[in-house]
Amino acid sequence: MIETLLSFAFATLILAISPGPDNIFVLTQSIVNGKKYGLATVFGLISGCLIHTTLLAFGVSAIIKESENLFTVIKIFGAFYLLYLAYKVYKSDASISLSEENTPKKTTKQLFKQGFIMNVLNPKVSIFFLAFFPGFLFSETLNTVFQFYVLGFVFMFISFIVFSMIAILAGSISETIKENNKIGYYLKWTQIIVFILIAIFM
Repeated sequence: MIETLLSFAFATLILAISPGPDNIFVLTQSIVNGKKYGLATVFGLISGCLIHTTLLAFGVSAIIKESENLFTVIKIFGAFYLLYLAYKVYKSDASISLSEENTPKKTTKQLFKQGFIMNVLNPKVSIFFLAFFPGFLFSETLNTVFQFYVLGFVFMFISFIVFSMIAILAGSISETIKENNKIGYYLKWTQIIVFILIAIFM
């Protein structure tokens, strides 16, 4: 149980650190508008994860009750989807682009709302949760809805900490990225390895 949760937490940490649309958006907002605005964006993005967790918890739990075989199919789909993500990362450019130009200034309320909507309306987040979470159910006795919420809150907590650190240390992080162009390369391959390992684990 603890080993499974620690594995999930470690995978979440690596994925939160790896460059993606969400943390790059937080970084640019913090650089342009200040850390308070970056943190507002973070709160919006993490709040959106609660919606995805709820849909997953009740949807997949119902499937598990209905058919173990169908749940196995979901986990197989998840493994192949994660391998597909690893391939997509492999084919992508390793450089990290920070587009600070033409970034409009918004209020903290507007950025919270934008972060929330960006997350909730992104179907890729739903598919990722569906692929990522089921393989880390950690108990045969605990209610599956409860387990999905535990995983969801672990995911949100770690993502919140990482994204908040990005917002607070935005200036230093952006300078480090500009000075060391190999960071993107290292993070790219770390992300590929994590996706493949999770797929094998599932």
